[in-house]
Amino acid sequence: MRVTAVQMNPGADKAANIAQLRRLATAAIEADRPDLIAFPEMWSCLGGDRATKFEAAELLPEERSNAHGGEAYEALRDLARAHGITVHGGSIAEREGDRLYNTTVVFTPDGREAARYRKIHLFDIVAPDGMGYRESSTYGAGDRVVTFEVSGTTVGLAVCYDVRFPELFLRLRREGAELIMLPSAFTLQTGKDHWEVLIRARAIETQCWFAAPATWGRHSEPKGERQTYGHSLICDPWGHVVAKASDGTGWCTARLDQEVTARVRRDMPVLDHRRLA
Repeated sequence: MRVTAVQMNPGADKAANIAQLRRLATAAIEADRPDLIAFPEMWSCLGGDRATKFEAAELLPEERSNAHGGEAYEALRDLARAHGITVHGGSIAEREGDRLYNTTVVFTPDGREAARYRKIHLFDIVAPDGMGYRESSTYGAGDRVVTFEVSGTTVGLAVCYDVRFPELFLRLRREGAELIMLPSAFTLQTGKDHWEVLIRARAIETQCWFAAPATWGRHSEPKGERQTYGHSLICDPWGHVVAKASDGTGWCTARLDQEVTARVRRDMPVLDHRRLA
């Protein structure tokens, strides 16, 4: 199975972000012909104030109902149908009542919704440069561990800050995951030190492939300009980075070999050896 992770530079203009997604996706699909394409965290609206985030958020249809959704939701579905490809929608803002959720949706090649995941761990931290982040002031937390199937592979879902909590990834492995998707908007300050090492650690622990599409570049928010790290990557179950994007927008693609997964798990059966979890 071939997987493409798309790297975007989104802002607060939802229409411009959708246009950027379509342009990059079309180029990546024409160039690399993947079976699964994936986008970053909050690609539909990154930055802006609280009102902007709520305006860009979408009321999602009932899960797997095949009902019509908002602009970002339908853009992802249209992409799946137009190219006959599985689309992992990174994450978009889902509105429910007076709360937002950081939500992933996945579409099958015929445009049916295959999976939906709400980010569990919310980013409430102070970065090394003193910039504070409080995702929980706007977003609610999810409470479900989610997997889906594509091309005979079980795929686990996570988002960005989730990567710091290995128990989630152990759950995904126990539920059969062979590939884990990690759309992100990692800050420059944390990304330059922790991005790759965390993903490689989770891959080694779970013996899963990882595909991590990320945002890159500057984004304006009420507290000032912020910058995300990018460096979207695909990592194998031994912890090797097999494909990686540089600075700027673009994508990376890799072929996932299930024989590699089987060999790593056979030769080092860490799941069988676990004693404390």
